[in-house]
Amino acid sequence: MTAEPHARTTPPATGGGAVDPGYLAARQLRSGTAGWVLLAGLGVAAVISGDYAGWNFGLAEGGFGGLLIATVLMGVMYTAMVLGLAELGAALPTAGGGYTFARRALGPWGGYAAGVAVLIEYAIAPAAIATFIGGYVESLGLFGITDGWWVYLAVYALFIGIHLMGVGEALKVMLAIAAVAVVGLVLFLVGAVGDVDGANLTDIAPTDAAGASEFLPFGVLGIWAAFPFAIWFFLAVECVPLAAEEAKDPARSMPRGIVAAMGVLGVLAILMLVVTTGAGGAQVISESANPPVDALQEGGLRTVVNYMGLVGLVASFFSIVYAYSRQTFALSRAGYLPRALSVTNARKAPVLALVVPGAIGFLLTLTGQGAVLLNMAVFGATVSYVLMMVSHIVLRRREPGLDRPYRTPGGTATTTVALVLAALAVVATFLVDPLAAVLTLGAYALFLAYFALYSRHHLVAAAPEEEFAALAAAEEDLR
Repeated sequence: MTAEPHARTTPPATGGGAVDPGYLAARQLRSGTAGWVLLAGLGVAAVISGDYAGWNFGLAEGGFGGLLIATVLMGVMYTAMVLGLAELGAALPTAGGGYTFARRALGPWGGYAAGVAVLIEYAIAPAAIATFIGGYVESLGLFGITDGWWVYLAVYALFIGIHLMGVGEALKVMLAIAAVAVVGLVLFLVGAVGDVDGANLTDIAPTDAAGASEFLPFGVLGIWAAFPFAIWFFLAVECVPLAAEEAKDPARSMPRGIVAAMGVLGVLAILMLVVTTGAGGAQVISESANPPVDALQEGGLRTVVNYMGLVGLVASFFSIVYAYSRQTFALSRAGYLPRALSVTNARKAPVLALVVPGAIGFLLTLTGQGAVLLNMAVFGATVSYVLMMVSHIVLRRREPGLDRPYRTPGGTATTTVALVLAALAVVATFLVDPLAAVLTLGAYALFLAYFALYSRHHLVAAAPEEEFAALAAAEEDLR
């Protein structure tokens, strides 16, 4: 993408939505800020809290065997998806991420549907994480706090404030926090590996479900039911392409960053599942609010890991705030959401795109339903994965000549694997938490109604994502 579209003083609009001169000038992000190391840090930071907690509830759905198989399958899905996103992010480097890819491949409706699914995931996930941060702060006795809402308000205000200082500062803080959280996991693994006992892995008694055994106590269906919890080992790594407009040489740094992040997360997922369950026992860990701590014997390391868990939650919260702001920014800049949400400040940070979803997220924390919020985030995520993988397949077939600085190994066969597994994960959310799935569908329907009734008539043709699509259409007409 060149800088030329941003230089226009009177960007045209589609669907009758006129815009003022200087529209895009007021909606600029700081380019050339993030290299591949910071991008990899963004991907790891967004996910790292899932290594500390959340995944373990899958033991209650599938036992160790079911969750292990689910984790391997979801690892395959995310790896295949990341390879597809690496290609799409390098070819279409804008802040829209999944929305950009689907907009190019599936038109305005498809782009909006993907963008909203991503936005639902990223707007709700911090709210869920904030409730867990509140629980950690209370359990550790920090600051004498006994009422979580003060913590929720503080973390939203503090980390949104850091993001408002600019992307360079925010990503560096993010990388530092993520590094500390990873060190905490390494310390735990070193301290707990000597206590691993194979008998602990299968101490959940088999049920009478079809195919039940010590390895699969809840039968074959338990594997499928464990999908949403296995996803917590990887959820939100796909946020890396949202940093494309702020990356240094995105054609090179985007693929390197997201693939590196996935490599780290894949190794941590297997190690945390096996060592935590093997040291603490599947039954105990399946009910734990703090699995690494409960898997350790008494000692100072428990306290260290407990604090590190809090750091991990902060890392993911901080990173996903960044992600929701960029998705909101991109959708707003193109007119899919109210345009005021994409205006940036003097430090090129999108103020309302950070504040408005944050305020909504804070209100959601007051429900105290952290588990339901997490499952709502998973449902939004898996819907977006389906749409993004369809986009990769469509663009490979419809636009073989598109400049692709990075090409997905295996091509559409790779992303088809991710597509099938993502579709199964969507259905699995209904198996585990129908309420969360229905609530997410309700929110999704409201967003789609807004687009159908209003915003599709007020799209901004000069927005980068819309220009990408217009250029593709013009090229198609010339053939």
